[in-house]
Amino acid sequence: MNIERVESMRRGVLIRRYLAVGLVVCGSFVMDGAVSAQSQSLVLEDFQAKEADGFPSNWDHENQRSQSKGRDAYKVQTENGVNFLAAKDAGQRIKKKKIDWDPKAFPVLTWRWRLHKATTAGTEPIAAIYASLDTDLMFIPVFTKYIWSASKPEGTVTEGGMFSGSEIVVQSGTKDVGQWFEERVNVYEDFKRIHQHEPAAKAWGISIIAGPGVEIDFGSMVASVGR
Repeated sequence: MNIERVESMRRGVLIRRYLAVGLVVCGSFVMDGAVSAQSQSLVLEDFQAKEADGFPSNWDHENQRSQSKGRDAYKVQTENGVNFLAAKDAGQRIKKKKIDWDPKAFPVLTWRWRLHKATTAGTEPIAAIYASLDTDLMFIPVFTKYIWSASKPEGTVTEGGMFSGSEIVVQSGTKDVGQWFEERVNVYEDFKRIHQHEPAAKAWGISIIAGPGVEIDFGSMVASVGR
């Protein structure tokens, strides 16, 4: 075998080794990026788990005396492979407390909702998401209520009293029925601005309510580090 051919074969081997190393390194960068991207968000609820009757797992009723109605009103459903919570004529709130959520580290809350029907005259609000980031001295949740209002314009802020949280209108009216809307709010900044103090290091939880006569769907709720 001549020297030129040997050198050519050696160069080929070295090139293949460099390419292999490059692919491994690039692959590790992609994997690290995926992990990093995942660490930028925290899924609070994706409605993947449900009980035998369709009620979402790890959720409780605000009013324990009317559990049967709540279980009938809130059901996990699937559309095009995506789970969501369907609410029908609920008129009461359900809550999820078992959440490891630091609202300062993950201040931005994102969710989707889709209105199907709001027939009851004067229903207010149509629906709402409660972000409860702390408790008071009596261990009552301190929350900000993000509402879909039937009549109040978007951006309206209503200060809460001693036993009620402040409301912020993020969606208004009953037009565009059947269309998904995505909301994105900075619950940490809203809490500080409204309550004039830092929230707890671990949030109390989240709650959902759909008004009487209302049919509405709730998509996944995700907290992220974005602004």
